[in-house]
Amino acid sequence: MAPNSTFSSHGLARPSVAASLIGICALALTACGSSDASEGSDGSGGSKSATTTQVTDATGTSVKVPSAPERVVVLSEMDLDAALALGVKPVGLTAGRGQKGAPGYLADRAKGIPVVGAVTGPDIEKVVQAKPDVILAGQLADEQVLQQLRKVAPTVVTIDGAKDWKKALSLTGKTLGKGNRAEAFLADYDTRAAALKKDLGAEAGKSVSVARYSAKGSAVMQQGVFISDVLKDLGFTRPGIQNEKGEGHSTPISDENLKEIDGDWLFIGTLTSTGSDQDLVGELSKKPAYKQLKAVSNDRATVIDGTKWTSLGGAQAAVSVLDDIRKAMVK
Repeated sequence: MAPNSTFSSHGLARPSVAASLIGICALALTACGSSDASEGSDGSGGSKSATTTQVTDATGTSVKVPSAPERVVVLSEMDLDAALALGVKPVGLTAGRGQKGAPGYLADRAKGIPVVGAVTGPDIEKVVQAKPDVILAGQLADEQVLQQLRKVAPTVVTIDGAKDWKKALSLTGKTLGKGNRAEAFLADYDTRAAALKKDLGAEAGKSVSVARYSAKGSAVMQQGVFISDVLKDLGFTRPGIQNEKGEGHSTPISDENLKEIDGDWLFIGTLTSTGSDQDLVGELSKKPAYKQLKAVSNDRATVIDGTKWTSLGGAQAAVSVLDDIRKAMVK
């Protein structure tokens, strides 16, 4: 799986898109603005917000946004998760990793939201059509694409280099005028995590392995990704190379090195709940090398939803992971 640290601009910065965007902005100011002109309209001529607020995004850029945005476009799974957690339903989203739409765990709440891009990047024309007054740009790092987006609406990069979901939620809260709600969510998460850590009893501090399986084989989640941060909050240790920072979002493991996914506990899943990848998990369970894993032989292997455990993650994903761990490990 390719690293998810930046979006590729390949095929996005087409001259025709850039040229048409200028024309669209000139003719439809209701849909376009800059970070210095965030007092837009709702697309029907009505005033959307009489006031603006200044936020500093994850890159250190100062952005002026409406104090109460009404049309929010999200360009990452973490942004979608955060917006929904704060009670805001976006008007456009990018498809999740391995998905045609929202990540599986958010699919019901995200029903009806148009798709305006993919993990590889946004479709500028579709973003324009959504008429946003704020764009949450996730970890987008392509300056050419960011410049195009800023011509559409104030654009806030929400995810820092550490992919810290807590910081992203706080920044999203400030951007959407939901700062108090973000603080309350984080306080509740801390309370839940502390309670779970206590209830783990003898399992506290055990080694926990997280792996993803697909047609390409196994991969483990190393340090520097969402799930590793959640497990760290609970005081778990990690086996083998999972203690180290990976080069990408996940690290492929050959069948010969399947022992790398072992631990006192193993949580393994795919990015899809149906189809060939899900069937492959059943095939994996038949392999002798898998059966010999300590976690498997001790009946401590759990199949999980990879869209929340092994993707970019977010606020609601973190709470759901706590629930999954409680169900699996607390007796």
